[in-house]
Amino acid sequence: MTSDEGEFYHKAVLVDGTACGAYIFSEPDQIIEVHFNYLDVPCENGGLVSFVDGWELNGEFFPSSSDHPLPMNSRFSEFCGKRKVKQIFKSSQNVALIQYRMPEKGTSFGFSVRFIKNPTPCNVLFQSTEDIYTLRNYGKRSNCSLSTLFPAAVRVASLNVGIVPSLRRGIELETGTIHKVRSQCQKRGLDDFLQVGGSPGLDNANLLLADSVCGLDSKPGKHVDLIACETTTVRLVSSGAFDNSATVAIRQMTPEDINGYMSIVCPSEELVE
Repeated sequence: MTSDEGEFYHKAVLVDGTACGAYIFSEPDQIIEVHFNYLDVPCENGGLVSFVDGWELNGEFFPSSSDHPLPMNSRFSEFCGKRKVKQIFKSSQNVALIQYRMPEKGTSFGFSVRFIKNPTPCNVLFQSTEDIYTLRNYGKRSNCSLSTLFPAAVRVASLNVGIVPSLRRGIELETGTIHKVRSQCQKRGLDDFLQVGGSPGLDNANLLLADSVCGLDSKPGKHVDLIACETTTVRLVSSGAFDNSATVAIRQMTPEDINGYMSIVCPSEELVE
């Protein structure tokens, strides 16, 4: 795992055929550019190198297929042999993955990594253990998510979801935070909402919900959801009819939090070390 730009090199020492990965991550407002400098991975015996637009772990993906702008089969680029790879690969978010299987000792490949500014970040995998972040849809039809790979405490610091139309600006009256959006916001004809929850793996398709909210609220209060899951997710679902945004404060859970009431508990052998 690395958050550094530069050139990287891998040479096979063990040849047990295990699939391995180089997990790359950058700042939330950056995407990742990868160029393969050379490739010497014979196709015989299943040798393979691939670029993945996102992260994969135990068969689960971030971003999930329902949140990523590309179909799943377009997020993989696979190659083998001894040749040059001219294509430059770019991620759609702040994480990317180089997967490889090297069944022959001495085979190798090299690649370079560069981070590029992303003016409209959507899906973000957080590495910081405490931070404040604003999710936006930029007036587009999209699902944007913020995820952490640890149990977390989540507080919605400000909310503007399902209120301000994308094609018009004006003075909108605050509605306050409308909770349990499936029953409340959709009664208002809204398909825009913010979900807070957790899952035992990367894929938020298995998201267990602590709350779903919408509305316009500049001061939602001090309520904190404690998500006792391996992955914590805040997910903004947008129809494109509204210019949505939500600012959330998120931090890793502490031992003191564990003694309190958990909003969501996912099955796990060990949630906090």
